[in-house]
Amino acid sequence: MTKGALNLPNLLAFSRLLMAPLMLWLLAYRDSAPLSGIHASWLDYFSALVFVLASVTDFFDGYIARQCDQMTQLGKIIDPLADKMLTLAAFLGLMLLGRADAFAIYLILTREFFITGLRVAIAEEGKDVAASWTGKVKTVVQMVAIGFLTMNWPGGSALLWLAVAITLYSGYEYVRDYVRGQ
Repeated sequence: MTKGALNLPNLLAFSRLLMAPLMLWLLAYRDSAPLSGIHASWLDYFSALVFVLASVTDFFDGYIARQCDQMTQLGKIIDPLADKMLTLAAFLGLMLLGRADAFAIYLILTREFFITGLRVAIAEEGKDVAASWTGKVKTVVQMVAIGFLTMNWPGGSALLWLAVAITLYSGYEYVRDYVRGQ
């Protein structure tokens, strides 16, 4: 593991930390002075662009860190934090716009917080907490749902509920595997 914390993967993850509040602002504060003159469809486009850019950094920071042996302790903290901040910003903004069901968002965020806490506990026990295949599918489906909802495309709500189902199932897998490993 590389010791230098200031590397490209960490800078990409840090950029995602900055894009998350920008996305929330674009979604939730459309009536604020700087945004009030911009048509809602353009705000959707800008929000989607920020989300896509942030999602691309998520892919590349992990890829570069593994391929170039630049994994750091800081990266192990910032990367999942940036992911959670981005999805939290997107889902809260979409909920405030009335595009995402509040109960669906509650279920997703509750699972995310619970599993993050469980992963910390597992890591403290010195065990590996790599993301499962289902966890990766969960992330992709959540991203697609956020994209559809941000653009206000048909099917966004159905994708959100599919994301809820996969999110809860992947959470169940984490708990099941943890209990079995005890």
